[in-house]
Amino acid sequence: MSADAQIGVVGLGVMGRNLALNMTDHGYRVAVHDTFGAVLDGFAASGAADGRPISIARDLPGLIADVAPPRPILLMIKAGPPVDDMLDALMPHLAAGDMVIDGGNSHFRDTVRRTATMAERGLHFVGVGVSGGEEGARHGPSLMAGGNAEAYGRIGPIFEAIAAQVGGQPCAAHVGPDGAGHFVKTLHNGIEYADMQLIAEVYYLLAKLAGLDASAMADVFAEWNRGELNSYLIEITADILRRVDPETGRPMVDVILDRAGQKGTGQWASAEALALGVPAPTVAEAVFARTLSALKDERVAAEGHLPAATAPFDGDANALVADLRRSLFAAKLCAYAQGFAVLRAAGEENGWPLDFATIARIWRGGCIIRAQFLDRIASAYDAAPTLANLLLGPYFTAAMAECLPSLRRVAAAAASQGLPVPGLQSALSYYDGYRTGRLWANMIQAQRDYFGAHTFERVDRPGSFHFDWVQQA
Repeated sequence: MSADAQIGVVGLGVMGRNLALNMTDHGYRVAVHDTFGAVLDGFAASGAADGRPISIARDLPGLIADVAPPRPILLMIKAGPPVDDMLDALMPHLAAGDMVIDGGNSHFRDTVRRTATMAERGLHFVGVGVSGGEEGARHGPSLMAGGNAEAYGRIGPIFEAIAAQVGGQPCAAHVGPDGAGHFVKTLHNGIEYADMQLIAEVYYLLAKLAGLDASAMADVFAEWNRGELNSYLIEITADILRRVDPETGRPMVDVILDRAGQKGTGQWASAEALALGVPAPTVAEAVFARTLSALKDERVAAEGHLPAATAPFDGDANALVADLRRSLFAAKLCAYAQGFAVLRAAGEENGWPLDFATIARIWRGGCIIRAQFLDRIASAYDAAPTLANLLLGPYFTAAMAECLPSLRRVAAAAASQGLPVPGLQSALSYYDGYRTGRLWANMIQAQRDYFGAHTFERVDRPGSFHFDWVQQA
């Protein structure tokens, strides 16, 4: 192939390789390259490209020569400095109007910077969030693109062809300029952290309080997946609980160490919420829960020294299971509400015209947090695009009213038994804090003014005030 590929792909790891094959499934001609020769050799030897319109380029000049101008070049490489290094290497070979697409988990501020730098040279830069893992990349991911509209207009048909399809609509969209796509992906991942943590906590309580074994829990999650909790993560949780370790015959989940890793996007989501002044405690608690899980040796040592709850759980197991279902749904709604609140603030801060209904729709398929109730979220924002908080939408207000008593009972039961469920409890506190007209912050204002003369606001008139606390004592 020579100068007739419609797109180039740099990086043939799991994601890059599968996206390239996905593109050829939809009739696109693709040129591929990897900086590691062994990876290229492995791809060629695998036969994956046989009979497909794929050319394998041994170097960057060869890749550029294989792609018809104006060239779109998709980078599926490690985020951070490697992206800058690759841009430096590509730049001498690109011509005005060419486009580089970063499909990694890059920080949105890096994407903003790279967009400006490329524009100075007459080049386009698109930062696209790609969700769905290996399976999504191969058969239909969710794609969140940021960049200028002209650039997306050129690459959009490819993205929309290879993306997951739900109800005849592609799970791919242009969400805003410069770093918007990578920011939306960051918040997707923050919600994903929270969602996974909440499910893990409910699994924990099903075992510790309801006394269910893995097989029984699998049946519970499978049943839940037929209702309002229907989602990819609930589906795979049921599947995980059915799997057996061939070496020991025990449930696979029981032989896995309780120490979870992370790659940083949950931390980014939490940090951006803090920077924007938007409460997202369930997202942050999910990150902290993973860092706590990493302290395995310390936790094992502490277990023998720190006192625990001693009263046995004497509630009805069947009623508890029903409460856990409603609690999980309520907490998930709170986590999504937090995520969309951060997106709203980021859009206002950065001048991004984010369409929350569109974002909800492109998360309905392909991505890790795909769930049935994303249709409800899309409908809520269609009906009220400026909705201040998702929980104020009629469906969500009613759902929380129905599920809240269960969440209160579950949070109380876990606390009384000394079982850590930071996600569930933070979701409840978030809800109660958001619905309360007068909180405890008046005391914080008073304390700050007392020790630092930081001033305070009054309830009876506007302005900033200081009280002479010492002299008035």
